[in-house]
Amino acid sequence: MNTKKIVLMRHGESQWNQLNQFTGWKDIKLSKTGKEEALYAAKLLRKNKFFFDIAYTSVLKRAIQTLWIILKKLDYMWIPVYKSWKLNERNYGALEGSNKEEIIKKYGKETVQLWRRSFKEIPPKASISDINYLKNDKKYKKIKQEKIPSSESLEMTFNRVIPFWKSNIIPQIQKNKKVIIVAHGNSLRALIKYLNKINDVDITKLDISTGSPIIYEFSSEIKPLRYYYL
Repeated sequence: MNTKKIVLMRHGESQWNQLNQFTGWKDIKLSKTGKEEALYAAKLLRKNKFFFDIAYTSVLKRAIQTLWIILKKLDYMWIPVYKSWKLNERNYGALEGSNKEEIIKKYGKETVQLWRRSFKEIPPKASISDINYLKNDKKYKKIKQEKIPSSESLEMTFNRVIPFWKSNIIPQIQKNKKVIIVAHGNSLRALIKYLNKINDVDITKLDISTGSPIIYEFSSEIKPLRYYYL
């Protein structure tokens, strides 16, 4: 069987991950630990003889920094890198910047767990000023303003990630390109839900570790066979 492999990876720990804050579309840098996680991931990939022809990431710096560290360590900084907001973390709306424990105290553990892990629940919407900030952010200037979310469920994230996967990434795999995707916990949860046909209930159990390469294997027909952490 002609097995095709790609690498999926959540960015390393960000400064707000370290502080236990909701991050979402806030553009937060890697922490020192996050940089170390990215470097360790690169060493694992090199040890296992992975190389790449093309890379995809979001437009958020924690994912971009992670990819840079990996490609530099592997001496693959010359390959094409494509960035898209469609691979961004889900937008956590009004929760962004808030400490998770404080939000649990305010709304209750069960409600917050639904916001964080369920497929359809949408966190409270961002303020008008936060929405306007995104609309004026140069990263999003080419996006129709009505497409910039005020908050997102995992389902809404799914609905932007999967079309991008089908139109941009599958054709590269079909051409036998070696692909790495560095994204976020929820954009990767959305993708794995689709690939593994995980139902809306079981997806609540899926969590993606920071800075850990996930190897996905596909058949020659691009049917997912299995995935595992390196």
